Amino acid sequence: MRAFIRRGARLAVMTLGFSALIISVNAIPSGATGAVGFTGAVVARGTLQSDGDGLRVREGLDIVVSQNTVVEGGNSGWHAHPGGVIVVIVGCTPNVDETSCVSEITTYVPVGKHCRQTTYHQGDAFIERAGQTLMAVNTGTGTTTIYATFPGVPVGIVGAQRIDRPQPSSCPTI
Repeated sequence: MRAFIRRGARLAVMTLGFSALIISVNAIPSGATGAVGFTGAVVARGTLQSDGDGLRVREGLDIVVSQNTVVEGGNSGWHAHPGGVIVVIVGCTPNVDETSCVSEITTYVPVGKHCRQTTYHQGDAFIERAGQTLMAVNTGTGTTTIYATFPGVPVGIVGAQRIDRPQPSSCPTI
């Protein structure tokens, strides 16, 4: 009888835990920052059907690929990704009155009491770790195009590759 009660209690705790996880992934935290001049379109989505063959991805989760454009001075807003992301800086389109442009995305990541700033250019790629809070800003000229691949996205949930986050106190001037 005691084993039955313990098993029931364990099931109840696990159910509550999974419910809280689903709610927290889909809820927008208060104080979250939205993207400005940053648009994205999913260009591919599929559920992983193999074991990953050495890659750190889990079978049964979606892999999402999106093409994002960021206008000059635009930003992603503070956010994170549940399974991380691999980003490639593709190139840029000049503004209407210009003949050339510079592809440049600068990321800001809170690290302790500091804000780490890293700049990437056309042809560069970078990784955002799972759950890492970050903001990406187009610090170049023109509109920059990036491709992002999101492994480890909950199956079929639109937008689940992004979690909005509030601005961290260690990056106050961004």
